Amino acid sequence: MSLANGWECLGRGLNMNQDRKNKVDARQGSAFGKIEHMHPIRMLLYLSMIGIGVLFFVLIVAFVRTGGFGSEQFTLPKFFSVSTLLLLFSSYTINKIPRIYKKDKLRKMTRYLAITFLLAAAFIGAQVLGWRELTVSGAYFSGKASGSYLYLITALHLLHLLGGLIFLAFLLFKTAHMASDGVRSLIFIRDPYRRLQLSMLCTYWHFLGLLWLSLYLVILFMA
Repeated sequence: MSLANGWECLGRGLNMNQDRKNKVDARQGSAFGKIEHMHPIRMLLYLSMIGIGVLFFVLIVAFVRTGGFGSEQFTLPKFFSVSTLLLLFSSYTINKIPRIYKKDKLRKMTRYLAITFLLAAAFIGAQVLGWRELTVSGAYFSGKASGSYLYLITALHLLHLLGGLIFLAFLLFKTAHMASDGVRSLIFIRDPYRRLQLSMLCTYWHFLGLLWLSLYLVILFMA
């Protein structure tokens, strides 16, 4: 190989390395750019979800360390299974709402918001009945450690769900009010802040659904 060919190969290698570096830098810049342009409220939601995830991870680890149901005479409440199905179905209904919103169908959107609200209310009722089953089987909040953690974990999840349910109720009444007037409907549909609210509600709702499913599977495994 001549000296000229050697320098040419070396130059190609340097150019390829530079191209790879530029691509990596572009990806990193794009990621940081998305974070910089993210709405502060959405960023706060993501940080809150991370904090909630860490909290429940610590609690579920503590529950597992107690031995779960294997060390006690408790049984997994059947209504916990019912509540799981209800919450998963509510995630399905709320997932359809953004597409309905984009089609300017506020009346249909109101119906799906109402269905999601009713499913969430039924979830709360099923959780209360599940706690009653725990009490009947001899598990009390101030009793054995495994029972105490189970009450605490499910109650905290329910508390976070109530926060989402309150905002869902607000959005439901707001949408129903706007749907009754054509001019207000146009303003509502074109409002970017409403679009942000709906997107954040869906994200938070799916997060709570996935969180509960994870908790349920761990509790089921420990039963």
